[in-house]
Amino acid sequence: MKQIAVLLTVFNRKEKTLLCLRNLHQQTLPNECQMDIYLTNDGCTDGTPEAIKKQYPQVHIINAQGNLYWNRGMHLAWQTAAKTKDYNYYLWINDDTFIYEKAIENLLSSAAIHEEKAIITGACEDTQTHSHITYGGRKNWQIVIPNGKETEVDCINGNIVLIPQYVFHILGNLDYYFTHSKGDFDYGMRAVKAGIKMYQVGVPLGACDVHEKLDKWCNPEVPFIQRWKMLHQPNGMPPKETFHLEHRHFGFFTALKHFFSIYLRVCYPKLWIK
Repeated sequence: MKQIAVLLTVFNRKEKTLLCLRNLHQQTLPNECQMDIYLTNDGCTDGTPEAIKKQYPQVHIINAQGNLYWNRGMHLAWQTAAKTKDYNYYLWINDDTFIYEKAIENLLSSAAIHEEKAIITGACEDTQTHSHITYGGRKNWQIVIPNGKETEVDCINGNIVLIPQYVFHILGNLDYYFTHSKGDFDYGMRAVKAGIKMYQVGVPLGACDVHEKLDKWCNPEVPFIQRWKMLHQPNGMPPKETFHLEHRHFGFFTALKHFFSIYLRVCYPKLWIK
């Protein structure tokens, strides 16, 4: 029996979270597979955990205080799952990502091709037209468009990602240093450094919309004080975390250059508007 731990972290997106869970429970798994769901409730106040308990009582809910955000919430869910048992796979899913029928089956099939020693990711498309790829694997920082064939990538978004046990035993958990974003990028780049391959399945595996507007920290329509405040929020562009990521993977001088350019951009955001 091969066992999969599905990992999520949620905050006040009840309807999306419930749809995400519904799609997970509608997946057709191979006969020899079993799925457990570990979900970090990062201080929801909209009734999300109560609704989950009612509709999906088998979900393992880990309660937090609302200060973990995505990366640290996923870290907690993963840590909890790994302490429970040594799962064969760990599957990252964003709670605003709605996976398609046979998505997990496709991920497992791809993992088997690579002897369960590679990270497998799936692309997402927009929820309205299904014509635009929004998240997934990346090559040279560019989103890889599925072409029907599996594609090797060198960076990943964390929306739909399958981590085999072999990889987890080498890389371990997400880096707790990161609060919200960047942890998925860091994990993928750590994998590349460790010689672990990453592949994107040849067809989109789910739907997830991107933010249509500029982030507040770099939006010239937002007053400077608000931009400055948002810059340093975990879901903004915290300069220290950006420096940590780039110092680790691109070197000190690249990290230093971008550290200062972030502050320049928050002060003069129109310079970056084409």
